[in-house]
Amino acid sequence: MTESMSAKLLTPEEIPQAKASIDKLIAGLKTAILGQDELIERVVICLLARGHLLLEGLPGLGKTELVKSLSSLLGLQFRRVQFTPDLLPSDIIGAPILEEVNGARRLVFHEGPIFANLVLADEINRATPKTQAALLEAMQEHRVTVIGTSHPLPYPFFVLATQNPIELEGTYPLPEAQIDRFTFKITVKGVATDVLQRIINTRQHGVPPQLDVALETTELISLFDAVDRIHLPNAVSNYIARLVNATHPDLPDSSEEVRRFVRFGASPRAAIGIAGTARAAALVAGKPNVGFDEVRRVAPNVLGHRLILDYTARMEGWTTEKLVNSLLESVPEVARQVPADVEA
Repeated sequence: MTESMSAKLLTPEEIPQAKASIDKLIAGLKTAILGQDELIERVVICLLARGHLLLEGLPGLGKTELVKSLSSLLGLQFRRVQFTPDLLPSDIIGAPILEEVNGARRLVFHEGPIFANLVLADEINRATPKTQAALLEAMQEHRVTVIGTSHPLPYPFFVLATQNPIELEGTYPLPEAQIDRFTFKITVKGVATDVLQRIINTRQHGVPPQLDVALETTELISLFDAVDRIHLPNAVSNYIARLVNATHPDLPDSSEEVRRFVRFGASPRAAIGIAGTARAAALVAGKPNVGFDEVRRVAPNVLGHRLILDYTARMEGWTTEKLVNSLLESVPEVARQVPADVEA
């Protein structure tokens, strides 16, 4: 490792400082969302990797409350957009309005709700594809363009979307080009009986807990920098590359299940997403470098919504989750030829 590379890595003193800030955020979320520790950790990992998040689950599981709690703990500007079939792109990004300025009439751009640090796209699959596409440039480029003029979005900027897996009448499934913009897709599940009883007891008066700011914006941005300085060894990046390539049925190293059931594999954006979120997962765990365990932890949430399965997969009981787990078992951590910096 060269001197310039080592200067960019986190020092031993910086690791516990960063982890203490992250633990404070996680502890705040746990007071608002009970019994969802794994979900909370994965949301924080996606946030620290500066990714966008898609939450899928039945109504009433706390998806919206989680996003609202996150905005309160971070002190970020928060906007919620309820997606409906009649929602227009201008309802999200804003529109130019004719106004009189200094005695003359001209078009003045009025910002929509997307101009916030944290945007909740509630039930995103209930809006038309044209409205869904209004998020594409914003999620990828962190800006919107109206009548040829680009308008930068605030920094940091996150889109957290929810969708309901039931009552699919009148909904519009997210196209592959847009769902690929979401770094993580997380399925929100129910809680155990004892946790449900705690929720009843703590919310019987209908008053949500008051959350104080756990991280200032400057602290959050410093954590972004810390994630970028987590070391990613070549052995691990090679594992990520082989894992993503293993999702493509036309490549010779793909498994029999991939060749039979996968129509389209994951894009290079998936490999970048795994690397970024694995770095964040390492920092959450208090580690200075990414290991194979971090890759296996984040890979299902990065790859699960990016694989397009053949219709025969459903007939034989194969889901994307099952397929990704199969890949994690079949793809070896270390290739036949060990990378030169494996000892780093």
